[in-house]
Amino acid sequence: MRQIVLASTSPYRQKLLRQLGLPFTTAAPDYAEEIDPNVAPALLVRHLAQGKAQSLVERYPDALIIGSDQVFVDQRDRPVGKPGTMHRAFLQLKQMSGRSHCFFTGLAVVDSRTGVAHSDFATFTVTFRTLSDDQINNYLHREHPLDCAGAFKIEGLGIALMEKMEGDDYNSLIGLPLIKLVTLLDQFGVSVLSGL
Repeated sequence: MRQIVLASTSPYRQKLLRQLGLPFTTAAPDYAEEIDPNVAPALLVRHLAQGKAQSLVERYPDALIIGSDQVFVDQRDRPVGKPGTMHRAFLQLKQMSGRSHCFFTGLAVVDSRTGVAHSDFATFTVTFRTLSDDQINNYLHREHPLDCAGAFKIEGLGIALMEKMEGDDYNSLIGLPLIKLVTLLDQFGVSVLSGL
C-alpha cells in the first residue's frame, strides 16, 4: 500500500483521518497561506489545499499526500479570518449572531510519484442563535477560540452557538471532508473499504 501523508498537524484532522482505518504519517506543510478575498471561496480552498499537499512532494517522493484547507465566509462571501484577540473574536461573533454563514473546505490528494493531483471542496452552512453580549463573552472566556476562523470551535462548546447546521458531510466543518476524501483516494487505487 502507498504511503499516505496528511499535510497537517491539526489534531482534529488527524482524528478524522483515523476514522478511515488507513495508516498515515503527518507532516507540517511548508506553505504560506494567502487568503485573497477577490478569489471565489470554492477556488481558493482547492488552491490552498493543493498548495499544502504539493509543499511536501520533495520530502515524500513516493506518497499520496492529502492537503486540506478551510475558509469561513460571511453572508457576502467575504472570508472571516482567525480573530487573534478577544476583542476581535467578540466582534466576529456579534456580527454572526442570528445569521447563516458558510464554510468552504478544500481537499487535494497529490501523488508525489507521478505528479497527478485531484482536488475537490465541500460546503457546510451554520446558522447562529441570536446571542447576547453576555453569552458571547461567556463562550469566549470558556473556550478561547482565538486561532479559529469565525471565533468558535464546533468540536467543543461552539456547538451551543448554533441554531442549525446544513451540509453533506459534517466532517468538512471540522476540516477534512471524509466522504470526498474516500472518493479521491479511490481515484488513486486506494479503496478504504477493501483496505487496498
